[in-house]
Amino acid sequence: MQEQNIAHRLGAAIRTSRLATGSSQERFADAISMHRAYYSAIERGEKNITIVTLARLADGLGLRPSELLAAAGL
Repeated sequence: MQEQNIAHRLGAAIRTSRLATGSSQERFADAISMHRAYYSAIERGEKNITIVTLARLADGLGLRPSELLAAAGL
């Protein structure tokens, strides 16, 4: 599986999870102390995030990292 495809799939899963919470990108990024532009790039699959960032995102969404990975089909 190509890295770009993985990043896009994970970004889409993160976006879907965020939308399910009813939160905007800006509000969610603020809540997890992340710059909105960086967070937006993650959702677009433009960033290859670390496991620490994955855990931070999952925590903000009230999920486990494994749940986000599973939602992305990984």
